[in-house]
Amino acid sequence: MRTRVIKVAAAATALGLALSACGSTKDNATQPGAGGGGKVGATIPLLTSPFWQAYNNYVPLKAKEQGVEALPTVNADSDSAKQITDINTLLNQGVKGLVVTPLDSAAVVAGLKAAENKGVPVVAVDVAPESGKVAMVVRADNKAYGTKACEAIGAKVTSGKVVQVMGDLASVNGRDRSEAFRQCMKTKYPDVQVLEVAAEWKADKASSGLDSLLTANPDIKAVYMQAGGVYLAPTQQALKRKNLYFPVGDPKHVVLVSNDGIPQELAAIRAGELDATVSQPADDYAKYGMYWIKKAMAGETFKAGPTDHGSTVVEVRPGILEDQLPAPVVTKDNVDDKSLWGNNL
Repeated sequence: MRTRVIKVAAAATALGLALSACGSTKDNATQPGAGGGGKVGATIPLLTSPFWQAYNNYVPLKAKEQGVEALPTVNADSDSAKQITDINTLLNQGVKGLVVTPLDSAAVVAGLKAAENKGVPVVAVDVAPESGKVAMVVRADNKAYGTKACEAIGAKVTSGKVVQVMGDLASVNGRDRSEAFRQCMKTKYPDVQVLEVAAEWKADKASSGLDSLLTANPDIKAVYMQAGGVYLAPTQQALKRKNLYFPVGDPKHVVLVSNDGIPQELAAIRAGELDATVSQPADDYAKYGMYWIKKAMAGETFKAGPTDHGSTVVEVRPGILEDQLPAPVVTKDNVDDKSLWGNNL
């Protein structure tokens, strides 16, 4: 979900911004949660997507692995106002830390302010807030998602019409993926025309938007789905209704690339129904959400630089740090890789 990422220059890292082995320093005197004890509340944005269902299942497992006492997750059910209410309810229950996935990057700021007022640290997962105080954002580089999808499509389609089914543009993820995909296509594949469907992470909007677009543009050559968990099925169904659904390798095949890395997408790749997906690390989102909140509750503070778990923390804007986790492209060549979380459920 989505703000511009400003990476810390390597020179700055060399001047002292590098992380130590665990990417943090102790500052117990300045943190109300010093000591690291207490319960953690976790919010999820929705449960209608297999990706978020997987993340939801990972949260208690990864919390236990990290030695964190996590309350049952709270589902915002695609309602940003409910998410703020949920945050306030958790704060009133006395949680000492919050792991939040914002639905709306701007709306969540009210919840972050409430947490700050109570001295409760917050880690944001998957979606960066527009502003407000967070100890860490755990997120893959969503601009890279759009660029990787563009390149996967561009390897097979260098001219004609392609569609991107976008996420919610109130979320930084939707904006990052959309902007990066457009820019990559414009720069690398100037003969490609990008058409767009504003679907807000909702299957019904993807379905109706694609129906209208395909009626007017039956000559499309590819579709980029920014969330395979909610968009893959309606995209396949829309193509079938228009008699445009053909397997990978068929000359009439419409190239399909998505984001998520859920088991259903991996199965579709194996079956020749999907060309590629970018695997969002649902397991590591849960793991490192709990990893960072445990440290924040213990009074540790963090700096930009490489981590001890193969990622890099970057300063996306003054005071906002983001642990950018790897998100590999999955194709038929590596779909059976056991390191992919979608192969381990």
